[in-house]
Amino acid sequence: MSHREILEALAGLLLAMFVAMLSSTVVTNALPAIVTDLQGSQTGYTWVVVATLLTMTATTPIWGKLADLFSKKLLVQSALVIFSAGSLVAAFAPSMGVLIGARAFQGLGVGGLTALVQVVIASMITPRERGRYSGYIGAVFALATVSGPLIGGVIVDSPLGWRGCFFVGLPIAALAFFVLQKTLHLPVVKREVSIDYAGATLIMAGVSLILVWVSLAGTDFAWVSSTSALLVGGGLVLVAAALWIEARVAAEPVVPLRLFRDRTTALATAASAMVGLAMFGATVYLSQYFQLSRGMSPTEAGLMSIPMVGGLFLSSVVSGRLITRTGLWKRWLLGGMVLVVTGLALLSSMDGDTSLVLVGVFMAVLGVGIGSTMQNLILAVQNNTSAADLGAASSVVAFFRSIGGSIGVSVLGAILAHRTADHFSAGVRDLAASGGLDAAQLSALEHSTGDIPDLSELPASLRLLYEASIGEASGHLFLIAVPFAVVALLCVLFIKEVPLRTTLDEAPTTPADVAVPATAEAPR
Repeated sequence: MSHREILEALAGLLLAMFVAMLSSTVVTNALPAIVTDLQGSQTGYTWVVVATLLTMTATTPIWGKLADLFSKKLLVQSALVIFSAGSLVAAFAPSMGVLIGARAFQGLGVGGLTALVQVVIASMITPRERGRYSGYIGAVFALATVSGPLIGGVIVDSPLGWRGCFFVGLPIAALAFFVLQKTLHLPVVKREVSIDYAGATLIMAGVSLILVWVSLAGTDFAWVSSTSALLVGGGLVLVAAALWIEARVAAEPVVPLRLFRDRTTALATAASAMVGLAMFGATVYLSQYFQLSRGMSPTEAGLMSIPMVGGLFLSSVVSGRLITRTGLWKRWLLGGMVLVVTGLALLSSMDGDTSLVLVGVFMAVLGVGIGSTMQNLILAVQNNTSAADLGAASSVVAFFRSIGGSIGVSVLGAILAHRTADHFSAGVRDLAASGGLDAAQLSALEHSTGDIPDLSELPASLRLLYEASIGEASGHLFLIAVPFAVVALLCVLFIKEVPLRTTLDEAPTTPADVAVPATAEAPR
């Protein structure tokens, strides 16, 4: 394909990626309003995010495998339709349960878009040139990340309310669909179809049980209880069964374990999981911090994301272009991970009184690190993978990043709820002891770990106490994320750098069992 043809097709792909990223970021500033309107809890807040991440995680490798078997254009368009249907249901959701279910369905489409855009780009562009185009991906990621909270905040503050946030992606998805129909023409590779539905289902079920335990333990049942034992034991058994199927039974496993024989793939995948846990787990609650601890409106909270996204935009574009020019990528991964660790450590020092200028600087440091890391981990794996495994390998990295994100959001959400409740309850007791609360107020305040109060309805003393409680708890989340980022840094440190190749169909290492008879049809 000529540079012009690539750019034309890339326009549709980037629109698809934009709408996938927007689905996550546009709702962040709306979550406090959603939870209040639908009378949800901190657990519900967490699961509006986790539901999408879980289904995205479970289906990403399936989409990647389908890309090795069917028309990539048709698959991307199908993912856009699924995403749009989920968005419509979410927009009209009458309860938290329906909203969480709609978000889970929406995640099926997001998983397809997340995996397939990377796969299609890898099918069109050589690894050496891909760094240049990865800069465009990073720019779109940054644009969706910065515009999403802003758009979401403006919509929530408008007569449309939070429901409007689920309509905003529909026209962009429709535009992406028609642009791809006109511009994307790739050969379709057909071979015998064997999709590992059992493995994907078991993985999703196992991870879901463990996340349910993390979210509800300590609130709905004790951490050490028969319910906890059933959830944890069941989750581990299901994950073990999935691994056995992947290794021994599945003809074409959804997560080909043989890919991990390659050192770069194994280390990059582990690093991606840790980055996902630290990044998704910690940053998804920043909007809650700005609104509930610092008293900002949704629009103002969206504006506060600009420093982090500006850093992400700058580093992704610059690193992508320099990687294409030099063919060297490890230095960007290392430098990026050092900045991720530094940014998380700096953010761990914040509380309800920290200067917003300092918080913005800390977020910018984290953004620069993420921009140099996320896309380049996938690039490193694609460079070491044969063409026949490109879809599976790309989706495996995204899969483990999503697993890390799901675990991070769920675990850190539970920690945030418990730490905020403990701090708030202790403050309430002190106020009661000093006579700052009467008996009626005290009995009305039986604060459960899952409640997110409407701050406008609280007395001034309690509102200040809750703002301080959630501010202190938010900083603690970043402290917990630091060790995981350090593990990712160590993984990157031991990755062996292989100069980016300039061909599409060769890899430095080729798995022994990769040969599969295939016939290419005319481009579609």
